[in-house]
Amino acid sequence: MELNDLKPAPGATGRRKRIGRGPGSGHGKTSGRGHKGDKARGSSKLGFEGGQTPLHRRLPKQRGLPGQGLGNRHVKTEYAVVNLGDLERFAAGTVVTPEFLLENRVISGLRDGVKILGDGKLTRALTVRAHHFSKSAEEKITSLGGSAERI
Repeated sequence: MELNDLKPAPGATGRRKRIGRGPGSGHGKTSGRGHKGDKARGSSKLGFEGGQTPLHRRLPKQRGLPGQGLGNRHVKTEYAVVNLGDLERFAAGTVVTPEFLLENRVISGLRDGVKILGDGKLTRALTVRAHHFSKSAEEKITSLGGSAERI
């Protein structure tokens, strides 16, 4: 088989509709466009809905989008969350940093920072460096003789 042997499947292609070629063609006079109106004459405006208030005018304006000089909408800070119970596997005296947590697959990504929560039981003194601590987590770490350091 060669490229010049290729052809469309039987019935896949039809003849082009020749419009505006007289009444005998069946597509003369109005050329399949019907009588009068915008569809017969040309094209209507983009978004025109036949006199009904268009969608872009019915919806409220969105103001204050970030990065467009229209004010600063607050973007939520998303922390990579770690519970104290997840830190139990490390030996006493270990310095736990966000990079250390990534290497040991405690977290899958840093996001906007690491937050340590007080859920679970911790029995070892650790030095934990993170972006944010809950009050209970900070209290539990310091009560065991460890330190909770904010980055």
